[in-house]
Amino acid sequence: MEEIKTTIDDLILIKPSVYKDERGEFLESYNDKKYPPLIKEFQFSQDNLSKSHKHVLRGLHFQLPPYAQGKLVQVLRGCVLDVAVDLRKSSPTFGKYFSVELNEDNKLQLWIPVGFAHGFIAKEADTIFSYKCSNSYTPSHERTLLWNDSELSIDWGFESPIVSSKDRDGILYKDFKSPF
Repeated sequence: MEEIKTTIDDLILIKPSVYKDERGEFLESYNDKKYPPLIKEFQFSQDNLSKSHKHVLRGLHFQLPPYAQGKLVQVLRGCVLDVAVDLRKSSPTFGKYFSVELNEDNKLQLWIPVGFAHGFIAKEADTIFSYKCSNSYTPSHERTLLWNDSELSIDWGFESPIVSSKDRDGILYKDFKSPF
């Protein structure tokens, strides 16, 4: 396993070790003894899978304290552009975003700690995305930032994605008061 620093503190890319032979391949998708200390301080309580059509955009989602979530995400099939927005008021990158392509070939994982909004756009049909969450889903504490907010200026690589009504009705970044 290789830990790769990103341009935003505490946001970590992880490249698992992949073992290949004539049968196929094997990798550990999580091992609490091998992962970085920042991740190991969390106990994961919920795993989610989503399957998305090409050009489906999900996000930018987060949960408010005390139900805030850290997420370890990866693509099992297909490809996404994954985006995390720093919502931590004391961070030098507050309001900035990081994006990375996650796909079934590069097998990269992204650790998104508490205090980030998260979203992705599927770049291939039938993309399967995995989320390992440090807290259970709590609808009353879920919030959504508007995915195409001009103040965030996220380059999703596609102008007219398929989005849910919840994501279309996300709040503007300028109207959000961060509890993080």
